[in-house]
Amino acid sequence: MTFTEAIAQFSPALPLAVAYSGGADSSALLLACARQWPGQVSALHVHHGLQAAADEFVRHCQAACARWQVPLVIAQVDARAQPGDSPEDAARRARYKAFAALTQTGQALATVKNMALAQHADDQLETLLLALSRGAGLPGLAAMPQRWQRDGLTYHRPLLAVPGAEVRAWLSAQGEAAIEDPTNQDLRYTRNRIRQQLLPQLMQVFPQARETFARSSRHAAQAQVLLLEMAQQDLAQVGMPPAIAALQILSQARQANVLRHWLTSACSTTPSAAQLDELLAQVQACTTRGHAIHIKVGAGFVQRNGALLGYQVSPAR
Repeated sequence: MTFTEAIAQFSPALPLAVAYSGGADSSALLLACARQWPGQVSALHVHHGLQAAADEFVRHCQAACARWQVPLVIAQVDARAQPGDSPEDAARRARYKAFAALTQTGQALATVKNMALAQHADDQLETLLLALSRGAGLPGLAAMPQRWQRDGLTYHRPLLAVPGAEVRAWLSAQGEAAIEDPTNQDLRYTRNRIRQQLLPQLMQVFPQARETFARSSRHAAQAQVLLLEMAQQDLAQVGMPPAIAALQILSQARQANVLRHWLTSACSTTPSAAQLDELLAQVQACTTRGHAIHIKVGAGFVQRNGALLGYQVSPAR
């Protein structure tokens, strides 16, 4: 799909905000949307406070938005990662928190309920390869959704079927320049190694990889929807919190599915594969009154409370 086709097919509710970093992808998306819906589009730039060039990014975005006559809102966040946390994940969480805060309480974006993000087909392929490298399950293999809701906002990724080179070529044809984040060249980040070293080789061997891998992600997303529906039905049967005897009636695959759903939806934690395997083994072995279950998961413990499983968050030190 071409960039122009993707924009023509994009039909969000207005007014619309565009997440704008100043890079080529978000610049192209913002400019195209501003031309498509004059006076109905605003830009949201997040200053992460992670590098000296961040102030220059802000100045670039201010100049571009003034030239395009697009209102710009700047959010400054502390996106520093905590020990053991991924810098990319920490920055992503800070961005979404800023998006939600500014559209819920900021006067400039108070009426905005739809936001567009500029990830494209190459980003989608990178995300899938990252998920594969980490041994992800279906949620990870589904990669990035094209449309979803979070914190009262509807998010859109209208460019997921457009190659990155097509996006940048469109921007260049408009005579517009963009900034280049220096961290994009830092090979300490796995995503950058995939982009610079793995993808060129992959595309040589599989020229249709963007389309075929994206199709696999769509299949994974559909399968995940079915698993979620089954988990919701099973959780209604085993109870909240789950009854151990009711869990034992289910197949091990359905036990794993419903326990993962219970922990993520009701306990706000996600078990690792090893933790979930241990929990399944303990549920299976729990046939006497004296059998104790006490397994570390996330920031707390899954434990047996009589006939039920419970989750206890560890007290803060």
